[in-house]
Amino acid sequence: MTERAKREGNNPRETAVAVRAERLERPEPVGGISGPGRWLVAEFKATALFSLKMSSATSSVGKTLVIPTPYSIKMALIDAGFRAGFDSSECDALVRSLANVEVRIAPAPESVITHTFVKVRQESRDSDPLRPYTSTISYRELAYLGGPCKWAFDLATADEDLWERLPGLLPYINYIGKRGSFVRFVRCFRSVRLEAEYTQVVTRTGSWSPPARAHIVPLDDFGPEADLETLSSYSARRAKRDQHRRFVETIVPAGIVNTGPGFTHYSRQ
Repeated sequence: MTERAKREGNNPRETAVAVRAERLERPEPVGGISGPGRWLVAEFKATALFSLKMSSATSSVGKTLVIPTPYSIKMALIDAGFRAGFDSSECDALVRSLANVEVRIAPAPESVITHTFVKVRQESRDSDPLRPYTSTISYRELAYLGGPCKWAFDLATADEDLWERLPGLLPYINYIGKRGSFVRFVRCFRSVRLEAEYTQVVTRTGSWSPPARAHIVPLDDFGPEADLETLSSYSARRAKRDQHRRFVETIVPAGIVNTGPGFTHYSRQ
């Protein structure tokens, strides 16, 4: 056992994380990506307007986030697994592996959100079979992301099978959250530490302060008991809060610098 692992105490998970973290300090490649560094960083650029509603949003009022959530990133990896040829059992194992992985996101340097009302058709409340849908309006927000967005995966919290699979799956991702928020994979690299441009969890103990420009939102993530059947849209099972899906108050390092009747401008600078 390494000296760092001894310092972590007797918790088996903490010990395993400490051992992997020490190994990741070496320059040897992991999954074909040279080190050193426990953080695997994937850089993506949006190729279309981005939209990812907060989980608390209703169907008629859809405020968007300026970043993907850890949950949406991990679900995109599951989709990538199927398209890469994984079978259901392999994708289920992928879900369980990703459940323990910490993901932090660096937003694009600039983001401009449009405030838009659109005309939509929705199922009618009347029982008239000749008019199953009625016309109404909904509020939608679309974001222009000015620059790359980075997703950082803490490899020390991942098992070694995931080390080998993750770099190969990331290039398969071409949309996030829902079909329409298209992205393009740019590159992967490893980093020893993350700078202030990345999200961080809100802590309720000790002293802390957010960046000069930031906002706090609850971001969803896989829960500790996440599995493919429960999270699948085609399953009758219902995901339970804090078991299969959890929500974490997160500091997003991007703040409002300008706003008007039809837009909001966020910046990291």
